[in-house]
Amino acid sequence: MLYALLCTDKPDHLQVRLDTRAAHLDYLNGLSDQIKFAGPFLGEDGKPNGSLVVVDAADPMAAKNIAASDPYSKAGLFASVEIRPWNWAIKNPDNN
Repeated sequence: MLYALLCTDKPDHLQVRLDTRAAHLDYLNGLSDQIKFAGPFLGEDGKPNGSLVVVDAADPMAAKNIAASDPYSKAGLFASVEIRPWNWAIKNPDNN
C-alpha cells in the first residue's frame, strides 16, 4: 500500500536540512522500489520547509519506520510527520 509522509520542518532549521541533504537523498535512493516519489515543500521565500515522500510499505508501522530512519528525521529536522494511506489514482505509471 502507498503511504504519504507529510513532513513539516521546524522553524529556522534550514541549515539542518542543507547539512543533511546528501544523506537524506542517499537514504531515499537506497529504498529502491519502495520510494515512489519525493520532494520538498517550499515556503513563500522559495526555500524548502518540509517534505512529501510517497512510499510503498506493508503497513502503517513499516511506513513509520521508513520515516523514522530518514536522516532528516534523525537530525531533528521535522516538527511533525503525518503518515497517511494514499491512492495514486491519476497518472500512476503502474496502471498503464
